[in-house]
Amino acid sequence: MLNPNAPLPLYRQLADRLTTQIREGVYPVGGRIPSEPQLAADYGIGRPTIRQALDLLVRKGLLKRKRGSGTFVCAPRREVDLFSLDGTAASFRKQGLAVQTLILQPMALRPVKERHNPFAGGSAYAFSRLTRVADAPVLIETLHLHADLFPGIDRIDMRDRSLSAIAEERYYLKPSGGRQSFHIGYAEGETAKQLETTPDTPVLVVHRELAFARVACGVFSEMWCRTDRFVFSQLIGEVSHA
Repeated sequence: MLNPNAPLPLYRQLADRLTTQIREGVYPVGGRIPSEPQLAADYGIGRPTIRQALDLLVRKGLLKRKRGSGTFVCAPRREVDLFSLDGTAASFRKQGLAVQTLILQPMALRPVKERHNPFAGGSAYAFSRLTRVADAPVLIETLHLHADLFPGIDRIDMRDRSLSAIAEERYYLKPSGGRQSFHIGYAEGETAKQLETTPDTPVLVVHRELAFARVACGVFSEMWCRTDRFVFSQLIGEVSHA
C-alpha cells in the first residue's frame, strides 16, 4: 500500500509503483491497466489522486488513454540513454558475454579534490564501479552528481539500474546538453591494480559532462577503458564496444 505519511505525495507514489510494474511486465506493452475505480479501491485513495498519477504517466509517454476503452501501456520510446550506471555493461551482456560489476565506491556525498573535476572544491555524490568481462577487467567508471539536483540519491539502490531512468522518474531531470573529451592515460596505484595494467600500459580515458536546465554541469563521469580487449566507439551520447 501507499504511505500517506511519506514526504512523497500519494500520486507520485502511485506513479512510481505503476512505472515499476510496467517495467517489470506486470502491465505489458499494449495491455490495459486497471480502471480508475479499481485502482482507487486497490490502493485506498481517491480518484482525483489516481487521475493525477495517470496524467503524469501519460505526459511521460508510459500510458495512453483511448476514449471509451481505458488506459493502455505505450511501447517504449526509442531514445538514446545519455548516461547510465549499467549501459556499458548491458552492451556486453547483449552479445552473450559474462559480465561482472564490482562496486569500488558506494554512492555517498564526498568532497571533490581533483582539479579536472567540475565539482572540485565542493562536494558531490560519488559512485565508482569496475566492470569485468569474461573474468577480465575492462573499465572503471566514476560518476559525480550535483548534490542539489540529486538529493537523497545515496539512499536509492543503484544496482543494475539506469541512472537516466532514476533521474527522470525520481527527479524529473533530463540532460539539456553535454560534452565529452578523450585522451590516452596511464593508470597508477589502485586504478592500475583494479585494471591489472602496468604504468606503461596506455588506457583510454573518457570525461563526460552533462548539463541540465538549472546547472551547467549536473553529472561528471570519468571512465578508464582497456582497449587491448575491446574497441570502444562513440554512438551519439553513449559509449559502446565493437
